[in-house]
Amino acid sequence: MDENSMHAKHQVGGVDQTMKHDMPASYKKAGGHQAHHAHMVADFRRRFWVSLVITIPILLLSPLIQDLLGIADFVDFPGDTYVLWALSSVIFFYGGLPFLRGIFSELKSRSPGMMTLIALAITVAYAYSSAVVFGLVGKFFFWELATLIDVMLLGHWLEMKAIMGASSALKELAKLMPAEAHKLLPGGNLTDVPLEELVVGDNVVVKPGEKIPADGKVVAGESSVNEAMLTGESTPVPKQAESRVIGGSINGESSLTIAIQKTGEESYLSNDQLSAGNTGEQIKKPECCQPCRFLAYHYSHQCWHDNHHSVVDCTQPGFCFFS
Repeated sequence: MDENSMHAKHQVGGVDQTMKHDMPASYKKAGGHQAHHAHMVADFRRRFWVSLVITIPILLLSPLIQDLLGIADFVDFPGDTYVLWALSSVIFFYGGLPFLRGIFSELKSRSPGMMTLIALAITVAYAYSSAVVFGLVGKFFFWELATLIDVMLLGHWLEMKAIMGASSALKELAKLMPAEAHKLLPGGNLTDVPLEELVVGDNVVVKPGEKIPADGKVVAGESSVNEAMLTGESTPVPKQAESRVIGGSINGESSLTIAIQKTGEESYLSNDQLSAGNTGEQIKKPECCQPCRFLAYHYSHQCWHDNHHSVVDCTQPGFCFFS
């Protein structure tokens, strides 16, 4: 096949398919992160709704709730304690499974966190209440166990939704990158190269109206750059020698020569960089987890302090190390 035939084979509707946009490898990771987050959202959503439905009969069968609502005479029946224990067991092992898995992962990596606290709370509550069912003198904490798991599942579901939304935005931002760059050779000639071949220190020329291929510094030329899609700045930003530019922004009226300073995962548009920065800032995880800490702390302590036993003292320095 001759060169003309090969070129014609890549022509579709007058568009040269050899110029097809292939995003850098670091940006392709966004799809994997998106699928993973989508699976976690679906998993937490399913566990939350199943656990929420089972929580209703648990509340009705709990002695404290019966006394508060005055319905003890209507829902009391022989063996109701064992039914309460069975329903709570389903919530503990099904709804609490992500947290039970999480504690092993966190302890294995020697970095205990939120999962450790939640798993400790629900395990203590379930183990103690189960012992009461089978003869230990005390009271049940099944409704507290069920509602705690419901709250935690709901919180993690919403958190995963927020992360997935941020990941979707990052994936769209990654599409702003051009397919190729005009690399400036030592002799002064230009050659078009894929973005993957750019390395720190390369000089590239960006013509008027083209997208800047990577983060860098202007070494020659003056122009204005549209960064609206990246920073939200509505007006073009003037650029001259020594000015910083962001990959994906659009050059204005004049050509710029740019020295590449960041590529791949180190760049501004890198999914990994933005996930660690903007996503964390949007979710504000430490603040949103504060109620979770309180609930888990309260339930794990309450069921033991009522009987003058304490498994762990969270008031001591070094215990509340959760981030």
